[in-house]
Amino acid sequence: MSELYNKLKQYGDSDYYPYHMPGHKRQLTGCIDAQIMKLDITEIDGFDNLHQAQGILQELQEKASLLYGAEETFYLVNGSTCGILSAISAALPPNGHILMARNCHKAAYHAAYLRNLTISYLYPEIIEEYDICGAITPKQVEAALQEEPDIEAVLLVSPTYEGRIADIKAIAEVVHERGIPLIVDEAHGAHLGLAKGFPKNSCQQGADIVIHSVHKTLPAMTQTALLHVNGNLIDRSKLKRFLHIYQSSSPSYVLMASIDNALQIVEDEGETLFETFFNNYNGLLQNLKTCKHLKFLPLQTGKQDVGKLVISSKDLGLSGQEIYDMLLKSYHLQLEMAAGSYCLAMFTIGDGKEAYERMEKALLAIDRCIEASIGNFEKCKAVAKGEFQKNRAAMPLAKAWDMETEIIPLNQAVGRAIGEFINLYPPGIPILVPGEVLTQALYEQLLQYKELGLSLQGIESLEPLCIKVLLEEK
Repeated sequence: MSELYNKLKQYGDSDYYPYHMPGHKRQLTGCIDAQIMKLDITEIDGFDNLHQAQGILQELQEKASLLYGAEETFYLVNGSTCGILSAISAALPPNGHILMARNCHKAAYHAAYLRNLTISYLYPEIIEEYDICGAITPKQVEAALQEEPDIEAVLLVSPTYEGRIADIKAIAEVVHERGIPLIVDEAHGAHLGLAKGFPKNSCQQGADIVIHSVHKTLPAMTQTALLHVNGNLIDRSKLKRFLHIYQSSSPSYVLMASIDNALQIVEDEGETLFETFFNNYNGLLQNLKTCKHLKFLPLQTGKQDVGKLVISSKDLGLSGQEIYDMLLKSYHLQLEMAAGSYCLAMFTIGDGKEAYERMEKALLAIDRCIEASIGNFEKCKAVAKGEFQKNRAAMPLAKAWDMETEIIPLNQAVGRAIGEFINLYPPGIPILVPGEVLTQALYEQLLQYKELGLSLQGIESLEPLCIKVLLEEK
């Protein structure tokens, strides 16, 4: 059992009466489990303070840094979002210039807006067979830095939402030759580097700041994350300042205990759990090779992460959303997300044999259904892909998002600069950024997303389809 959890439990079972926050006083629970309320405290004597950790929380953060191979680690209870905001804010001055992958989470764009940054983009290549983004390469980073030598920091996503892993070691060497920091949003890779046979994490490969969402791939509660820092290219006092700004001043001890518990499980049982995880997942992929129509992204050492099951329906006349809906409605299997021509299921060390058996049985049955019905499906016309176009920006994000807007029908917005982020959620990666121009191709892509029933954020209304655009000067 984790150290912080034990300490919280002992306190909750004691006769100390709470004349302090939170208001439930560890007693009134309503429908919430009483045990959770007993653990939920504020910064009282003996329990340290996350914003000036000197006791148990300092010890736990130091323990986490050793586990991941970082020089310093910070607990995050506002998710990877607050880690990304803090990392970018600390790495660049106001009005600075950042080079970042176009498939970064929207939190990165929010940080760029808040710091009034100039953004240059790295566009990941598309793996055409599956319509997903590949990983950014060292050559891409080197070429971009040569073209724009005033860039002050680089931000990448690895693994991507679909599990593609970048060569962080080589990229870090390229970036450090310019004397600037590399930030890696490794939110989906909190398990990397923790067991034999798994790729190293970005801390172990030379990145300056690495952000992990503990809750995504380890057995921790939602909203838990870690920020790791290495080297001397990041001003750590400034980083701590921004963590104070973006992180709640009342951090949840329940969430922090959840981080501690997850990392303790990894330390105590990690080798066995990760070996079982790999064998179960690899076995699933092997058994799914009998499918005649559905395709699955294979494991590739150092290139594709374990556990991200990309289920491709490309060229079948079925969208990813339709496969997603079949699994949900007929088999009660809730996937992570759906896109134009694929859907995504996530497996972790938290999954037992039932998870693999049910998924395998369902996908084999759906594949047989497709076999029986082939030719009866209406072909999806140019199913929307997960690619990123090199959008033309009429003005920088930091300026555009503060301008006046108007709401107009989507079919009247072609050629106009938009006034709000538009993205699918999940994963929350912008298709369009404020200030970018809606082209005919993007207009058609958004229509396809709507027709496929995908979850579009940033749209003002669906019937009719309307968006915000920047108000044109008269």
